[in-house]
Amino acid sequence: MKLRSILRFIYNHPLNQKRKLRAIAQFFYWQFYSRLIGGKKVHRFTDRSKLYISKGMTAATGNYYCGLLEVYEMSFLLHFLKEDDLFADIGANIGSYTILASAHARARSVSFEPSPFTFEHLKENIALNAIADKVELLNLAVGEEDGILKFTKGLDTVNHIATNDNNPTIDVKVVRLDDQLKEVPSLMKIDVEGFETPVIKGGMRVLKDPKLKAIIMELNGSGRKYGFNEDEILINLKELGFEEFSYDPFERRLIPVNHNSDNTIFIRDVEAVQKRLMDSEPISINGMSY
Repeated sequence: MKLRSILRFIYNHPLNQKRKLRAIAQFFYWQFYSRLIGGKKVHRFTDRSKLYISKGMTAATGNYYCGLLEVYEMSFLLHFLKEDDLFADIGANIGSYTILASAHARARSVSFEPSPFTFEHLKENIALNAIADKVELLNLAVGEEDGILKFTKGLDTVNHIATNDNNPTIDVKVVRLDDQLKEVPSLMKIDVEGFETPVIKGGMRVLKDPKLKAIIMELNGSGRKYGFNEDEILINLKELGFEEFSYDPFERRLIPVNHNSDNTIFIRDVEAVQKRLMDSEPISINGMSY
């Protein structure tokens, strides 16, 4: 993303509306800090959680600039999850969603991250928040069947199951969600850069269980590079009773949507989910409470 686009994103971010100039100043401060001093910095993520940030960690620094980088989906998670829930994080990266789930919302998490390098950062963030008792960490990819696949390395948040794009690769172990999850989660996040179709096919037992109320997932057409038609996912989820929504966290309102390329929240038992959202305690981020 070009500098002008980054600054525009930060300036217009919903959680920066009361701190626009401060947010921009934080961006430039981090550019100087990461280049001149380097190393890791502990960022106060929410009032109950922390996050390591360092140069090259796009998702982590985005949270530093904006409070919650993916404000609508992250706020949904925070408003939805309760302490006795289980959250499944498929493609956890450094663990932003897992930390929100288990450090802030105090739910339990099962987190899958196939990249060994990124997995080390994920482990460090879990240790930083002292939530090892709440999180099961799995250095595994998720797919339709067990096996070994090539996985890219060095691409930060967009590492993915390799195609023939000439990126450096490593071998990663692949497991089926149905085999790995003994307990069905209340909420699942799937962020696997186009590999959603095999994840879904290997997790149909979990997806059919009514205990699973919501799935956060981005379907942006990237599955085409593997030969997948993502419309099939939409059809499958609809047959299982899921409807597509976006979320207005400031009004705690679920908004029906037609499919687009942004993160979508797929919800089953909408009335029960909406009640959870309305009943949850406020979140305080960047001087805003909602």
